[in-house]
Amino acid sequence: MNEPRRRGPVARLLGGIWDAMNFTRRLVFNLLFFALLLFVLAVLAAGDTTRPMLDRTTLVIAPEGRIVEQYTTDPASRALARMLGDDSAPEVQLRDLLRAIEAAAADENVERVYLRVDRLQPSGIAILREVAGALRDLRAGGKQIVAYGESFSQGAYLLAAQADEIYIDPMGSGVGLEGFASYGPYFGEALQDKLGVDVHVFKVGEFKSAVEPYVLNAASPEAKQADLYWLNDLWQRHLADIAEARGLSVEQLEAGIDGMADGVAALGGDLARYALEQGLVDGLKTSREVEDLLVERGVADEDAEAGFRSVDLDGYLAHVDGGLPRTPRERQVAVVVAEGAISDGIQPPGSVGGESTAALLREALEDEHVKAVVLRVNSPGGSAYASEQINREVVALKAAGKPVVASMGHVAASGGYWISMNADRIFADPSTITGSIGVFGLFPNITRTLDRIGVHTDGVGTTRLAGAFDITRPLEPDVGRLIQASIEKIYNDFVDKVAAGRGARPAAIDRVARGRVWSGAQARDRGLVDELGGFRAAIADAARRAELGEGDYRVRYIEKEASPFAKFMADLAGTRAGAVLLRDAGLAQLLLARTVPELERHVRVFEQALANDRGVAARGMAYCFCPVF
Repeated sequence: MNEPRRRGPVARLLGGIWDAMNFTRRLVFNLLFFALLLFVLAVLAAGDTTRPMLDRTTLVIAPEGRIVEQYTTDPASRALARMLGDDSAPEVQLRDLLRAIEAAAADENVERVYLRVDRLQPSGIAILREVAGALRDLRAGGKQIVAYGESFSQGAYLLAAQADEIYIDPMGSGVGLEGFASYGPYFGEALQDKLGVDVHVFKVGEFKSAVEPYVLNAASPEAKQADLYWLNDLWQRHLADIAEARGLSVEQLEAGIDGMADGVAALGGDLARYALEQGLVDGLKTSREVEDLLVERGVADEDAEAGFRSVDLDGYLAHVDGGLPRTPRERQVAVVVAEGAISDGIQPPGSVGGESTAALLREALEDEHVKAVVLRVNSPGGSAYASEQINREVVALKAAGKPVVASMGHVAASGGYWISMNADRIFADPSTITGSIGVFGLFPNITRTLDRIGVHTDGVGTTRLAGAFDITRPLEPDVGRLIQASIEKIYNDFVDKVAAGRGARPAAIDRVARGRVWSGAQARDRGLVDELGGFRAAIADAARRAELGEGDYRVRYIEKEASPFAKFMADLAGTRAGAVLLRDAGLAQLLLARTVPELERHVRVFEQALANDRGVAARGMAYCFCPVF
């Protein structure tokens, strides 16, 4: 067998020089190509897609999906999703809706608002009341509002009711006023009898009902009593808001709901006509007929899709942001958003992490330009430990002389109340869901499940507690007492901290705690909330506490910043040329597929808790199964 011929030293030297030159050539050409690509993309991203605002413009507000306090995806993912027509999980920020409506009220170029809320998903009555208040102020300022929808859910209708005129499609399903409810599945029989899973419950508070679906077949009398109490309060306020906006009485609305079956039957099943007869809408029109009406009242524009001079929400916000005056950097009211379930560690936007949210508050503490903080809470709670991590940062801010005002959104219950309780002032909407001061723990055991398939657990341990928290072994009574003692300790700490923060006795707090849920108005009457008001009122109060004059400060959201690449892609996707470039690009679709998260679910909270990855004996949960209407 012949061995390969070895090259001489001169040949090796020449070969090395050639390889080096070849590498250099490829490197230079790649760098030049990359530089050229960046230049082209930068030119595309620099293109201005906003058209100049003309007089007599109609502002089109058509939010789709959920109204959220904070986006759950990064800017690039949202821009790419819009560009690719992906509307699987749309979101609109409450702050954007409010500032657009407030700006339109003072904008001479905005003649009216065209409101489309029929594609709005349940977002929480307190959130909707905030938007409804802004629309009411806009209308009171002389701007006309025209609302249209194929049909309206009872939540979206609260917004539509603020309009001067409301129209629905003749073939639509009318207005879905039906009442508020809190129903859900109960798995007691399925888990215990069918699957052989024993769920051990440890809790404090007879009204702490979040664990009931796992051990009962129906809601307990205490849960039904408590839920109906606050649900009725929210429902009566909802009816009153609608009645006032439409010039009706609550009795008329209630009669229309009770008599809906007979009334609709008498009209041959015409739900739209029934809504018209009940005074809920002003007319039956198709979308084209409403657009023709807006052409007549406004300015015709052949280039506009709807035929009239208009600007959508995103386009208008671009104008608003471009015209904002510069305010001194050294005077800021910082806003930290705590939205979603509270979990341990670092969590992405749209959820609350003990470490990540605490870090945002710490940033506000360390920034000398921040003079006050508003903690905007929209959370049903979760991990008790993570809640306390956040609470400690609130206390630290106050100790440093920076006022902290808690602003409760749709829900600030259980752990959501925990992180709010030490604020200098707690604001809540009357329809906020709050309270639920209680703690529970769950320990599932699958011994009987394994027995059914012939699988058994056996072995040895060095102590009585060794292996005691293995879900394949029966739960020892001593271990159960250990967990219950831990849960009671967390509850007592919770009550004591609330009492200290609220300036009350622990016994007084315990009487309104016990896991019971309250509306914002009920919580105010029981000393758990200081004042009824929305986000704007909380901002004003925080500024006043920091002795900042009106217009003498700016509101700054402290959030995890997007990466430079994400910002660049968002800017690029927002341009017409960039949209054309990326619409069919595999890169855009790949980025979108990788970054759009799944919707937050209740079960995720328990999955993280049950994972028990830190080897702890039990993890206390301060969580509320609060519904969204």
